[in-house]
Amino acid sequence: MTLGLSLAALFAQDPAPGPHQANGIKIGEVDATRAVVWVRATRAPEARADGPEFSRKLKGVRVDPFEGLGEGIALDDVRFSVPGAPAEMSVSWWPAKTRQEPRTTPWKAVAAESDFTHQFELGVEAGTEYRVRVDARAPGTKAIASTTLGRFRTAPAGDVVDEVAFTVVTGQGFHRRDDRENGHKIYAAMLELAPSFFVHTGDIVYYDKPGPFAGKVELARHKWNRMYALPYQRAFHTATASYFLKDDHDTLKNDCWPGQKYGELTWEDGLRLFREQVPAPRTPYRTVRWGRDLQIWLLEGRDFRSSNQIRDGVGKTILGKAQLAWLKETLEASDATFRIVISPTPIVGPDRKSKNDNHANDGFATEGEALRHDLASLERVFTICGDRHWQYHSVDPKTGLQEFSCGPTSDAHAGGFKNEPRDMHRYLRVKGGFLSVTVGRDDEGPRAMLRHHDVLGGVQHEVEMR
Repeated sequence: MTLGLSLAALFAQDPAPGPHQANGIKIGEVDATRAVVWVRATRAPEARADGPEFSRKLKGVRVDPFEGLGEGIALDDVRFSVPGAPAEMSVSWWPAKTRQEPRTTPWKAVAAESDFTHQFELGVEAGTEYRVRVDARAPGTKAIASTTLGRFRTAPAGDVVDEVAFTVVTGQGFHRRDDRENGHKIYAAMLELAPSFFVHTGDIVYYDKPGPFAGKVELARHKWNRMYALPYQRAFHTATASYFLKDDHDTLKNDCWPGQKYGELTWEDGLRLFREQVPAPRTPYRTVRWGRDLQIWLLEGRDFRSSNQIRDGVGKTILGKAQLAWLKETLEASDATFRIVISPTPIVGPDRKSKNDNHANDGFATEGEALRHDLASLERVFTICGDRHWQYHSVDPKTGLQEFSCGPTSDAHAGGFKNEPRDMHRYLRVKGGFLSVTVGRDDEGPRAMLRHHDVLGGVQHEVEMR
C-alpha cells in the first residue's frame, strides 16, 4: 500500500454494532474549487462472506434469480451482499500540508430510498492535497460508530504549470475479477502510480450479465454494492479523485438507447441509479482544466442518442445537438497545451463489423465522420475511449485523429477482436490493462506520455506527444 495509508487506516472500523462503511468512499468531480465525496452506510464492516451465491446458469432477466437458493432466502442473505443501514454521516476535510483546522459538514441522515448513500459537496482550493475523514453514527446518537480516511488532490489553476498524471479503465465484471477475495488487481497497480485522478469510461457493472441479471432496482444496487466492497476498489477510491462515465451495461443493457426497459428496470431507473451510486456531475458532460497544459472533456454517450435502428444520416446522433455544440465551442476556446476528449465508446476505432453502436460503426457514420473532422482540425487534440475489450492506439486514415483504447480491467474480460493489427493500428493488444497519461514539461517544453499497461502495471506500449 502506497501513499502512507494502510488498509487498517483506510477502513478504521470500530467493533461497535455499526453503522459501518463497507463500501468505503468515492471522491469525484474534483476541479480547482470543488470536490464531491460519496458515502454509504452499511450494516456490517464487510460484504457477506457466507450464504448461497446467485447462479450464473439461469438464463434471462425474467427468470427468478433466487431460484434454487433455498427456502426464505432474501437478497441480504446472499453471499457478497452488502446491506445498507440507517445512519447519520459527516465529512471533515483539510489541506494535508498545513495546520489549518478541518472543516466539517453538518450530519446528514441516509435512508433506504437512496440506498443509504449521500454525496457531500466540498469547497476546496486549487492545486492542494487534501485529507478527508468520513464518520458514521447511529441515528439520534453522538458516538462515532465507524470512520473511513482518505485523500485526494485538486486541480491546479489553469495558468499553473504542474505535472499531472491520470489513469483510464473500462469494462469490469464482478465474476471476471482476477483476485476472488480482493477484486481486480488493476486497482492495486494503478494505486502504485499515485495518479492525480482516474477516469472510468463505463461498463462499471453489468446489469445484463448473469449472477444475477439485474432487471430490478434492488438487484442493480446489489451489483454496485458488491463491486465497491472489494478491497482493491475500496483502497483505490479512498486515495484517488475519480470521474465516472456511464455506458450501456450500467444504464440498462447492451447497446441500449432512451425509452427502453430491461426487465422491470426503466430508462429513468438506470439514470437515477447511476447518479446515486457514483459522485454525480452537475451535467452529464463536462470539461475540467488541470493546470496550464491539460484539459479533459468527458462525454455522455447514452442520454441523448438516437435509436440504433434508425437509418444513418444527418440528425442521427450519439451525443445530441447541444452536447456537440458545447464540445466544439469549449474545445476551440481552450488554450490548454493538450486537449483530451474521453468517450465511453470509440470515435476512431476500428471496431468489429458486427457492431452498430458507436462512431466507428456504420450505424453512426455520418456523425462520426463529422466529429473526427472537427476534432482533427484542432492542434494537440486526441481521444481516449473505453467500451472495447482490447487495447489499441489507432490513427484515422482520413483525418489523422489519434485514439487510445484503454482496455478492460482483467485479462478474463478481454476478447472480441482478432489480435491482428489493421492498417490504422499503431498498437493492438487483446488483453486487459489500463491507460496512463502523464502531462508535464522538460527542457524541450510540454509533453504528454501515453502508456498502455497490463493488469499488473507493466508498460506494454508508449507514445510521446510534444
